[in-house]
Amino acid sequence: MNSLFKYILIVFVILLGLSGLLTFVGQPMSNPSDIPLSQVVEKVNSGEAKEILVKGDMLEIKTENAAFEAKKEPGVSALETLINLGANPEKLNTIRVAIQDDNGWGSLLVGILPILAPFLFFVLIFWFMFRQAKQGSMQAFSFGKSRAKLAGNNGKKKVTFKDVAGLEESKQEIEEVVEFLKDPKKFHKLGAKIPRGILLIGPPGTGKTLLAKAVANEAEVPFYFVSGSEFVEMFVGVGANRVRDTFELAKKTSPSIIFIDEIDAVGRHRGAGLGGGHDEREQTLNQILVEMDGFDTDAATIVMAATNRPDILDPALLRPGRFDRRIILDDPSLNDREKILQLHIQDKPQAKDINLRVVAERTSGFSGADLANLINEAAILAARLNQTTINQDNLLLSIEKVILGPERRSHALSKKEKEITAYHEAGHALVAASLPHSDPVHKISIISRGRAGGYTLKLPSEDKHLKSRAEFEAELAVLLGGYTAERIIFKDMTTGASNDLKVASDIARKMITQYGMSDLLGPITFGEKEEMVFLGKEISSQKNYSEEIALKIDNEIKKLITKAVTSAKAVLTKKMDILHRIAQELIKKETLEQKEFYALLKA
Repeated sequence: MNSLFKYILIVFVILLGLSGLLTFVGQPMSNPSDIPLSQVVEKVNSGEAKEILVKGDMLEIKTENAAFEAKKEPGVSALETLINLGANPEKLNTIRVAIQDDNGWGSLLVGILPILAPFLFFVLIFWFMFRQAKQGSMQAFSFGKSRAKLAGNNGKKKVTFKDVAGLEESKQEIEEVVEFLKDPKKFHKLGAKIPRGILLIGPPGTGKTLLAKAVANEAEVPFYFVSGSEFVEMFVGVGANRVRDTFELAKKTSPSIIFIDEIDAVGRHRGAGLGGGHDEREQTLNQILVEMDGFDTDAATIVMAATNRPDILDPALLRPGRFDRRIILDDPSLNDREKILQLHIQDKPQAKDINLRVVAERTSGFSGADLANLINEAAILAARLNQTTINQDNLLLSIEKVILGPERRSHALSKKEKEITAYHEAGHALVAASLPHSDPVHKISIISRGRAGGYTLKLPSEDKHLKSRAEFEAELAVLLGGYTAERIIFKDMTTGASNDLKVASDIARKMITQYGMSDLLGPITFGEKEEMVFLGKEISSQKNYSEEIALKIDNEIKKLITKAVTSAKAVLTKKMDILHRIAQELIKKETLEQKEFYALLKA
């Protein structure tokens, strides 16, 4: 309706403008004054009139300085009318008399326009309606067509394998497929077959889509990319038709690659959702299974897909013959993080004192996307401070911003709250520095960041893939160090330790129920979670143990928490002078870096 109204308005404005233009053309440039015929006779007899222009029933009389108009009687000539009114024939003979034909295009259009305008108006309206109907019918026919796009040179910088830092094993697996497409004879000699499908598995931000972009530019074959959600529609059968059309398109240009991003949107385990076996998503999945390895399969088309939820994919999709190769992308290691940081900062102005190794050490657990964001935040911070280069302080502050959020200096604490926060963070830091299995402290601050009133930044000095019971117990003691410090110093408790208590309780529960770290209950896991997913949330968990065991689990969790509090209290009581020293320095400076903190321990 909005488009129809817009077209009607456009037509109306065009017709109005045309009418005004014709009216302007049909009228003279000047605007002569009207006079009666008797005055015309006077001007003729006095010799003032120099020229008379006859336009139908109108007379235009021109004198030396002005022009006048007069209207004569229809059907009678102008000269005869003037003579009858007393004009001197001899004077008339000296005046130039011209007759202008009034049958021009302007007059014709002015006469016809009132008749044609309504007709043209309705013709344009019907044309618009038929045009919209035609577009609607064409959209109906193209509704089931493929939404896959062909990767090509769109003017942007091409991503190659050199632009993917780290992921050496993953790149090797992918490069092998690219080499297979470029030189298949090398593999055919040994009887090797090209993989039918490659599944990229990894947490968000680890580089799955980036690796696919590199393949698109390195493979030198048509590369079609589509999102898994683009196959799914509210109408049953549309998704399956789009799958067929996508594979038909790829077969016409084979050898080719189809990349399906976030395949879990359409590849979930059949029968696990709502709607039975005939819903749109399951029919789409069935068609993907047939196209990848069915009765009539084109071996020259490779399917790449990416997901961060391989556990919910249908087993038929994951079997050999469909996705033959699964490539795992983990969070980058220390060396890989350093390479990723170098890659993202290489085209930015940087100070000479930058040490990316230190930054890499402080970013354990960061994904590739997190590291790219860190460099960008550092550049923004440098620009905000009117710097010409990015320095080490910008990078270190950006780590905290990515982890915790921006500083909230406007969130001012009262003198008492500042003191409580200082002792709370000092308790965390002192316990962490005193226990042998805890990670080193890098920074302490009582400046609010994000939702945290203060924070103690402790990070592992090396990448860890396994965690021992002793390390968990040390972490529990550190988490409860702030809570314990508040109780010792102020003989009271505040809400500042709420998040610490929640995290500590979760860790203790996992130690007992998932990691088998209880001497009483032994190496047994408790509790099963069913993968019933509704609107993206888990809605069912099964309790596979008795009430007696549940009581023992609760007692074991309480025992771990109590042991952690006892351990933290022993450290803080023994080193009370150091605790006061750290807290007072925090109140004064608000932030302590690693060297300043460890200097206070030795003082």
